[in-house]
Amino acid sequence: MNVRAKIPVEDDVTHFLRSDQKPDGHRLEDLLIQLRGDVIHRCNLIASDHRPEALQVLANNVKILGLLSEAVDLAFDSTRVLDRAFGPSQTTHGGPPRIGKADAA
Repeated sequence: MNVRAKIPVEDDVTHFLRSDQKPDGHRLEDLLIQLRGDVIHRCNLIASDHRPEALQVLANNVKILGLLSEAVDLAFDSTRVLDRAFGPSQTTHGGPPRIGKADAA
């Protein structure tokens, strides 16, 4: 059975990431790095549990860590592309977004 939590999604607001409406938000790469650290911590807690369920969860988490590491690399690459093309983001100082359109007020 594949059960996923229902998380309400609001299309016009970011919840974690920096945006016009959330200038104190986080950079994607910072969130991914923190999440990766949390998964590593979880892996350390179950590493000595040799029951089949724990081994399966650990194997899944190791795969997730690989995907998170790829995502971190991609997020850093996007930041480098934007910095090189447009300079540092000025949205935290009221400037416009470097690409795309501004958040709806």
